[in-house]
Amino acid sequence: MLTKEQEQEIKTVLDSSVRPFYFFHDDPDGLSSFLLLYRYNKEGKGYVVKAVPNIRGEHNKKIEEFDPDVVFILDLAIVDQEFLDSSKVQVYWIDHHTPLSREKVHYYNPRITFKKNIPTPVMCYQIVKQDLWIATVGAIGDWYMPEYADDFRKKYPDLLPENVKTVQEALYNSKVGTLVKVFSFLLKGTTTNVYKNIKALSRINDPKEILEQTTPQGKFIWKYYKKINQDYEKSLKEALKKKTNERLIVYTYSSDKLSLTKDLANELIARFPDKIIILGREKDDEVRCSMRAGEGVRLDLALQKVLRSVEGYGGGHEQACGGAIKKHDFQKFLKLLEEELNKQN
Repeated sequence: MLTKEQEQEIKTVLDSSVRPFYFFHDDPDGLSSFLLLYRYNKEGKGYVVKAVPNIRGEHNKKIEEFDPDVVFILDLAIVDQEFLDSSKVQVYWIDHHTPLSREKVHYYNPRITFKKNIPTPVMCYQIVKQDLWIATVGAIGDWYMPEYADDFRKKYPDLLPENVKTVQEALYNSKVGTLVKVFSFLLKGTTTNVYKNIKALSRINDPKEILEQTTPQGKFIWKYYKKINQDYEKSLKEALKKKTNERLIVYTYSSDKLSLTKDLANELIARFPDKIIILGREKDDEVRCSMRAGEGVRLDLALQKVLRSVEGYGGGHEQACGGAIKKHDFQKFLKLLEEELNKQN
């Protein structure tokens, strides 16, 4: 959610830019945010920020290579002041994570203006007012049912039926949920494949091109989705075996190729809302985790306290966090996290 003044300010910049550069997070809402602005302006270049959602000073090299006239940062939680200080062009940062204090940036965050957590694609749609289907996929992908969902239902009643009322139902019992997975899975794999996927997706005008494979781009995207989904379903089956009577459901796996932890964690918390979900991908000497909790749990606060006692880093929303814990501290991390969460009862 943006004020009318903020909306107009960003739109004016978009309308006048001929070489915009976009940093965006590697998840469905980050990708949707990029697509909304990119398809409106029809110029520029996007860069997917993987792993840690942080724009650092070193990212200025990407800007220098492209020589843009403006930089947009979309759905990324952290931007270092070093990056902003060294940027030679204006930076517009649209985000909805915990607000930070920064200088030399045009910063838009509904948590500051409205004290509300509104996903980034909702704000981008407010600016461009086009590509309703992309905006809907992005918002629901961030577990948020947008006000314009009813407009989407009218246009695509078979993709989001009237009887689907909650975000969980939309994600796991509707074709919109399939599209969310498509957006997420297109960001998996090698850098070359990811950018090929994004290019194909940027040329899709109707979601049924993907779901019904009616165009070459739609067929290309669906083929890639099915390939990744095979690994996802296999990992989901293994993760479901970990369900116990304990409060925490913990599943770790080793992979140097794909990170499916966010997607698996989201589905598991939807199935088991009374549990704490810890999905970890072992890579190098770390366990890179996606963590989820049900309503009323302050997972973010518990995580920050535990990180003081182990070697690692992380953060996020109230019930959805990410982090990386050194392998030698992972079991200690789990024990301390459970103890900290139990104190909230």
